[in-house]
Amino acid sequence: MCLAGAHAACHSGTSGPSTDKPPEHKGSVTLASPALERSRPLDCAKYPASASAGMDTRTVLLVLQAMLVLPLADGAAPVLRFVAVGDWGGVPNAPFYTARETANAKEIARTAKILGTDFILSLGDNFYFTGVQDAEDKRFQETFEDVFSDPSLRNVPWYVLAGNHDHLGNVSAQIAYSRISKRWNFPSPYYRLRFKIPRSNVTVAIFMLDTVTLCGNSDDFLSQQPQRPRDPQLARTQLSWLKKQLAAAKEDYVLVAGHYPIWSIAEHGPTHCLVRQLQPLLATYKVTAYLSGHDHNLQYLQDEDGIGYILSGAGNFMDPSRRHFRKVPSGYLRFHYGVENSLGGFTYVEISPKEMSITYIEASGKSLFKTKLPRQDRLEHL
Repeated sequence: MCLAGAHAACHSGTSGPSTDKPPEHKGSVTLASPALERSRPLDCAKYPASASAGMDTRTVLLVLQAMLVLPLADGAAPVLRFVAVGDWGGVPNAPFYTARETANAKEIARTAKILGTDFILSLGDNFYFTGVQDAEDKRFQETFEDVFSDPSLRNVPWYVLAGNHDHLGNVSAQIAYSRISKRWNFPSPYYRLRFKIPRSNVTVAIFMLDTVTLCGNSDDFLSQQPQRPRDPQLARTQLSWLKKQLAAAKEDYVLVAGHYPIWSIAEHGPTHCLVRQLQPLLATYKVTAYLSGHDHNLQYLQDEDGIGYILSGAGNFMDPSRRHFRKVPSGYLRFHYGVENSLGGFTYVEISPKEMSITYIEASGKSLFKTKLPRQDRLEHL
């Protein structure tokens, strides 16, 4: 694991001065880390929901869904939309991708074209099985650029965090690749994103964490649990940063994302370190949801405080395990999908001034599960 130079700045491109009031006509994102605070406008252009003669049944169904949820006139509802996908990182041997990864890439592209997406959250394990070696590693092209190559994805930014397999290689190289790729954004091991929902004053913060630095790496074939952080001081520094950021957050929706799940019924189970250190912070600061990967399936859990736990780790492999079902508090699990011969899937999130909608989509195009989390008056309860 190499973290030297980890706070490298983002690549240059369309950007503007850091501001808490981004232009309403586009929506924008502020990247904020211990070494970075800048604003980058998002390209929120939406593709028309028009059907062609060659469309198959899945596409027609998505078009009909889009017509229901996306008015095509100028009065379209103000919504921030994004895809969350984890554990999508191909394989280290030719052709460097899997059938599931390519199926997910195609369905994400279809979703972006018909429903629209402002960005993609990558939830770690971006390159199996041992990350990348340097910023020129061919895996960036073969596992990322060439796979997620549909025209509908060319201008969609990715916001990236590292997983345990990424830490077996050079995480600094993934950060450095932000200067090479126009859509790969990985400014620092942990950082803040800030969005404004178009045509509204409602704001969204997403805190992107490095849970491997927080808890340590895990061995998929031994204990499954990270035992301890490699550098305790780095772990303390990140946790202190997060506490301060959450305490100061004034956004209407606050999300936290990391590779390791807090709660999971599957092979890896709940991450003890995060249950102990991170979950109490989510409750204290009224976080809306926590997004993760690591377990190779799709799960949705919700606790007694109404916090949603969105597990989206089905981008490349599928694992049907429910091994840790009894390790999760009763009533938390609302949805689990780990069908072994499935093509995997991802989550599609829409945030409006009123609520946050989460849809789990199989790579075949099937909608598996949908739920909503209401917008809460966070500041009134802090």
